[in-house]
Amino acid sequence: MILGIPLSELMLLAALILVAGVVTGILAGLFGIGGGALIVPVLYEIFGVFGVPEEVRFQLCIGTSIAIIVPTNISSYFTHRDKGAVMMDVVRAWAVPAVIGVAAGSVIAAFASGAVLKLGFVVIATVIAVKLLFGRDSWQIADELPGPLGMTAYGIFVGLAASLMGISGGSISNMILTLHGKPIHKAVATSAGLGVPITAAGTIGYIFAGIPQQSLLPPLSLGFVSLIGFALMAPISSLTAPYGARLAHRLSKRRLEIAFGCFLLAVCIRFAASLLE
Repeated sequence: MILGIPLSELMLLAALILVAGVVTGILAGLFGIGGGALIVPVLYEIFGVFGVPEEVRFQLCIGTSIAIIVPTNISSYFTHRDKGAVMMDVVRAWAVPAVIGVAAGSVIAAFASGAVLKLGFVVIATVIAVKLLFGRDSWQIADELPGPLGMTAYGIFVGLAASLMGISGGSISNMILTLHGKPIHKAVATSAGLGVPITAAGTIGYIFAGIPQQSLLPPLSLGFVSLIGFALMAPISSLTAPYGARLAHRLSKRRLEIAFGCFLLAVCIRFAASLLE
């Protein structure tokens, strides 16, 4: 028994975290996302087994998820950059507004209930899932990205959504870029680059947001970041991210998009049901 939990259960939980880390890394490289949409629901179940209070459980999932995908995003970004696919002008235009959005999300996490964050996750993830399942490469709302004001608004939105969902923002920025006529491979690569400042700022924000709630959090937590979850999942996901990035330049991703979209819908149903309990 460790912390009142049988060793066999702890080993199973550790195995689930490691498997999720492998899948997270592949998704990060393949879709230009950090994999937070996978990490958050996995950690939600794990922290539930550990008896983390409901009022801080979802915040801990989001903060830990963002911290885990920092090295994953860095690894994915360098792989895409080496292939010359990152649109650095877009990264520069969105980086500061995105960090502002992340800061706003961290403030919300510090004062809002877990139910508010769950609702935000469900709404944003449903939009992403619908785009993955039913979207077409031909869908466009414009041939080019907007001017400075529009780009600033997009950047803030991406950062805020990322901070509320525990993701790097890649799935959101991918959608925006492809709807503005950018090739999918460049969108994926650029999203990986933008994820670096988003996840770094998000980790810091969630650490500070969780400090007032430290007494409710499990051992070895730094604010809303579980150091145990980070230590187990981050190294695995960052090691596998380059393989996903290489696959992104070789494979058709339609089947994976469908699978990921179905997974997101299942998670949304799970969290929506928990809101009604």
